[in-house]
Amino acid sequence: MIVFLAALLMILGLIGRMVYLMVFDAEYYQKKAEDLHERERKIKAARGEIIDTNGTVLATNRTVCTISVIHSQIKEPEVVIKKLSKCLGMEEAEVRKRVEKVSSMERIKTNVDKETGDKIREMELAGVKVDEDFKRYYPYNELASKVIGFTGGDNQGIIGLEVRYENYLKGSNGRILTTTDARGIELEGVAEDRVEPVPGNDLVISLDYNIQMYAQQMAEKVMEEKQAEKVAILLMNPKNGEILAMVNVPEFNLNEPFVLNTEGSENLTPEEKQDALNQMWRNGCINDTYEPGSTFKIITSSACLEEGVVKLDDRFHCPGYKMVEDRKIRCHKVGGHGSETFVQGIQNSCNPVFIEIGLRLGTDDFYKYFEQFGLMGETGVDLPGEASTIMHKKENVGQVELATMSFGQSFQVTPVQMAATVSSLINGGYRVTPHFGVQVLDAKGKKIETLHEGRGKRIVSEETSKTMQKLLESVVSEGSGKNAYVEGYSIGGKTATSQTLPRSANKYISSFIGFAPAQDPQILGMCVIYDPQGIYYGGTIAAPVIGDIFENIFPYLGIE
Repeated sequence: MIVFLAALLMILGLIGRMVYLMVFDAEYYQKKAEDLHERERKIKAARGEIIDTNGTVLATNRTVCTISVIHSQIKEPEVVIKKLSKCLGMEEAEVRKRVEKVSSMERIKTNVDKETGDKIREMELAGVKVDEDFKRYYPYNELASKVIGFTGGDNQGIIGLEVRYENYLKGSNGRILTTTDARGIELEGVAEDRVEPVPGNDLVISLDYNIQMYAQQMAEKVMEEKQAEKVAILLMNPKNGEILAMVNVPEFNLNEPFVLNTEGSENLTPEEKQDALNQMWRNGCINDTYEPGSTFKIITSSACLEEGVVKLDDRFHCPGYKMVEDRKIRCHKVGGHGSETFVQGIQNSCNPVFIEIGLRLGTDDFYKYFEQFGLMGETGVDLPGEASTIMHKKENVGQVELATMSFGQSFQVTPVQMAATVSSLINGGYRVTPHFGVQVLDAKGKKIETLHEGRGKRIVSEETSKTMQKLLESVVSEGSGKNAYVEGYSIGGKTATSQTLPRSANKYISSFIGFAPAQDPQILGMCVIYDPQGIYYGGTIAAPVIGDIFENIFPYLGIE
């Protein structure tokens, strides 16, 4: 009797469980069953284009195909293997491995050109699927490679503007949902559930294709002539921070971003190759810091004039060095400049003059202006990986450290930080944020967002800014920057020659920052040449590069 009751209770329990599953939980299990008989294929969204300031497309898409097989639907596996291996240029063994794999869907090859994809589709091979996809394409290969960046296999941005503006560019993928029977074969007569993809938005940037192309050619020329390690050129509007060109040679081919641009790379280990790729992708203008040298005298001068510790007619004496505590700090002119005014001191790029005014300013005020001018932080440029200034802690700065910092040594900044700060000091005194992004357009070309970064807070008086314009104009017309002079134009600027660490390596960085017109700056240019061979003075090799670029782009920009 007990056994009977136990069996009855067990049967009643099973019946109750069945009723619960069939009535109360039916919707859940019906959905699970449907899922087992549904197959989803993604439709990738077209990524938004990157367009220069004049409408030239710098990054776009090409239609490619993804070839896949569905194991349960293949009727003639040998035919499929032979035809796919022939069309796709793959080994039969590799194709066979994927065709014979028991899975709901197996990819054979991605990024297949559309012509080949169409040819395979026309064969109507049972179990073979050809889905159209998009591959990023860069029409100008190496142009602005470290600025534009590139995408990975999933069409997601990896470096540069491609990753910085990913949320605008990426779009939303669609999908195709098909119904299959228990064997995984698609049911005929059952409509596909299709969700169309939404294309990404287009990004309009301030970079000018023509100016970038010319600046890149100039950088390649000087790099070859001087057998330099690398060359950076940056051109921007000092009034609003819009970057017209940013060159970092050697550049790389955006359509083949994993191919190294150096010789002898075939013998590298995977780890060594990845390190080499990371170096190749680095944007030196924003990722790397350097000792600015004498171009920093623009900043020291601005701070000292603003604080009132120096006047234009103050007189100094340069015997070729200056003693600071027990250290003899030399001028670049061994015999010295003799007696000179402050104006002549900046024209001559005389270190003792700047040591003197730096000591007058003092450590506290030096750091106050360093902070006020925005040099302590990052510029906020719209590219990933911006490096910060490397600076002494104030409490560790003595008279010797202050003296060397006054003429641009013993600390490091990025080129873009120097360009942004000098722009702010000569544009009337307002801090600007260097940037590329201007506006975002939808797929129909309608503006949906403006990205323009307006000018920031005032960092120096208009009077000091006007004084710096005049002083730096005299550096080009009468002083060390004369090789940047362009006939018929007023150009301001400052040269620099700094030594890399360790000093014993005898490696130099030559640079020049210039702007025009001097009284109403509309364009600022910067050239940095790393480890040039032979003559390495900034006034001799960097200033002419900016002078040449200015001479060629002034008419193009309408600067009279």
